Amino acid sequence: MTHSNPRPQRRLIRHLTRGVIALAALLILLAAATWLWLRQSLPVLEGSLQTGALSAPVSIQRDAQGIPFIRAEDRADSAFALGFLHAQERFFQMDLLRRNSAGELSELVGAAALDHDKEIRLHQFRTRAERNVAAMPAQQKEILAQYTAGVNFGLAELGAAPWEYTLLRQQPRDWSPADSLLAIFSMYMTLQSHTGKFELRDNALAELLPGDLYGFFVPDGGVWDAPLIGDPRPPLALPKTDIAALIENDEPMVYSAMESEDMIFGSNNWVVGGALTEHGAAIVADDMHLSITVPNIWYRAGWNIPGTDFAMRGATLPGGPILVAGSNGKVAWGFTNTTADWGDLIPLELSADKRQYRTPDGWQEFIVESEAIAVKGKPDEALQVQKTIWGPVIGEDHNGKPLAYRWVAHDVRGANMNLLEMETIGTTRGAMDIAPELGIPHQNFVLGDSAGNIGWTVAGPIPRRVGLDGSRSVSWADGSAYWDGYLSLDEQPQVYNPPSHRIWTANSRTMDGEFLRVMGDGGYALGARQQQIRDGLFAKDTFTEQDLLDLQLDDRAIFLARWQEHLASLLASEPDYAEVLAQVENWGARASADSVGYRIVRNFRLRFIDLTTAPVLTFMRRFDEGFEFNRVNRQMEYPAWEMLANEPAHLLNPEYPSWRALKFAALDSALEKMAEDGLPLAEQTWGVQNTAIIRHPLGRAVPAVNWFTAMPEDPLPGDSHMPRFQSSTKGASERLVVAPGHEERGIFHMATGQSAHPLSPFFGNGHRDWVEGNPSGFTEKSAVYTLTLQ
Repeated sequence: MTHSNPRPQRRLIRHLTRGVIALAALLILLAAATWLWLRQSLPVLEGSLQTGALSAPVSIQRDAQGIPFIRAEDRADSAFALGFLHAQERFFQMDLLRRNSAGELSELVGAAALDHDKEIRLHQFRTRAERNVAAMPAQQKEILAQYTAGVNFGLAELGAAPWEYTLLRQQPRDWSPADSLLAIFSMYMTLQSHTGKFELRDNALAELLPGDLYGFFVPDGGVWDAPLIGDPRPPLALPKTDIAALIENDEPMVYSAMESEDMIFGSNNWVVGGALTEHGAAIVADDMHLSITVPNIWYRAGWNIPGTDFAMRGATLPGGPILVAGSNGKVAWGFTNTTADWGDLIPLELSADKRQYRTPDGWQEFIVESEAIAVKGKPDEALQVQKTIWGPVIGEDHNGKPLAYRWVAHDVRGANMNLLEMETIGTTRGAMDIAPELGIPHQNFVLGDSAGNIGWTVAGPIPRRVGLDGSRSVSWADGSAYWDGYLSLDEQPQVYNPPSHRIWTANSRTMDGEFLRVMGDGGYALGARQQQIRDGLFAKDTFTEQDLLDLQLDDRAIFLARWQEHLASLLASEPDYAEVLAQVENWGARASADSVGYRIVRNFRLRFIDLTTAPVLTFMRRFDEGFEFNRVNRQMEYPAWEMLANEPAHLLNPEYPSWRALKFAALDSALEKMAEDGLPLAEQTWGVQNTAIIRHPLGRAVPAVNWFTAMPEDPLPGDSHMPRFQSSTKGASERLVVAPGHEERGIFHMATGQSAHPLSPFFGNGHRDWVEGNPSGFTEKSAVYTLTLQ
């Protein structure tokens, strides 16, 4: 018998053991080095700092969640302190905001951002920001200058530049007053289109589709409408044109990917008057739906207003010295995107050599200015910006005609710091009176005061259109179409103390008649979400703060109920779909994370829309290869339901022999997509599809960043057509509920946390309350950290 020699085996084991130990030691050293590297850029939380910039000492007290309250004897000094906080906790985020709207991202991240920068630089927002700062009142300039000084002091007081700059091998650039205006312009780009894309695509549909098909597939509302003023639109009339007429022989059909047609993530807000509350003050609820990344777009803060009894608390935007939404102790307010029409595309009439364009004063030469775009690691890129008397040339229409863009954002009134005036306004009426002067992307401005008064109006300047209504692009060359300044306060759309004591908005149409005419339609959301909010408000006669939070968290699938009933009926006699039918019947009637049936119904609807609109998409792609029908048509529910329920034979996609066949094709496609991850049907829940992906912007380019910055991948309830709007990457960036004068009873949720630094005690602090809907407090708690700025 032969025996193996154990010595080589023992040597191998020793070598492996040593290798494992060495690798573990290396990983420990790497982790320690990373920890030490990150620690260098942690913010200062306690002690005293000499600034040499303040008229008197300023106290900053933070609670355990990192929510600061600033106490100062001078308003400019508190602005300095807020700038300091923003820079210490969020400077990289601020840098991205200013570079985003200035078209300067390529300088930081390289050529990957060059196309974006070229598109945005056409608007020359940095030049406009510097112009707007120069036009500010002296007091606002002083506050902005001190805020800027605070930002740069806060940046300098970090032990090292924010960690993101090390990864990018860059150094941060100082803040300037114009950069704060650029942060506002970035919000314009988030909430409005810098290319007029809704008007551009709607014009193409209106011109190219047969008129009756356009009227059917692009309605302006219906039974889901829930405006503050006016009624729902009437039912659709069926078109006479056969949809097959859109398709040419042997032309391949073009299908969309299954995606919600509601591409608006703008927000919900509402207010109930004092007649409906136990304390007699109005209660405002506001949840702003935006992309959710690490860190959150908002930064919670509060400060006193020296010499008054006003105290600000709520959400600030890092980059500016203003409170965006919250309460001053006497008035509370919140915003949602109006989704109305604040810009016009102007088709230009060109001379034969295309060097001139026609105006009411005759032919004029284009003004051409060169913009140098810095690109990291490469030579500058030169961009020629072509300008007209109305605005820059930003592209072409579907006929190849050049388009100039007249946009409120381009004017001095488009971006300013007038929201600072909210700091000492004590009534809803007084706040509504300053709304036309607010230089922000146009918002549904919903307000309530401590005396119980409530109101709604548009925050932002409204253009006075002459000779056009904004719904179609028309030439301005003969002088018959133009903007004649902006509406006065007396002309401003508004609702004040309605008899119902209730006001609600959710990015859908709010107005009718003359108010709708001056606001226009910039692609209103379907009214289902707004209607569910309205009906929830009328379901009760009295309200507490918790009641309004409950409404913010309402994930009932009221909108999809008729789709669920139809699908269940379709499957009732199909034994091969018995398991699917069981899930559909037991769907729970809400967008809960554990519901399989909700996911099936939702995805069936979207795929049904894809299949039924494919002939329209195929037709439009002949003229524009990038055309996306669903993204421009947010009222698609009305024709979709008409086709589902009534099955008009002449509107059937010709690739299908019957409506029944199309419906089962839509269902099978949705089920196949759901099964891609290999889970059995019983585990294919809505939460599997709607799982949080909340990451740092650099995580896309450097995946290792996600290891220490990404939020947990929680399955999330909620969806787009209900108050609890939620997707994997977008949702309620904040939720607040507050009654002015009763802030201690208020509620505030914010995804992620106060700090962008993964080693900060405030990183991710509060995120669980946002995920789970726990009623976390609106006001700061007892101080844990105190810092004095001298």
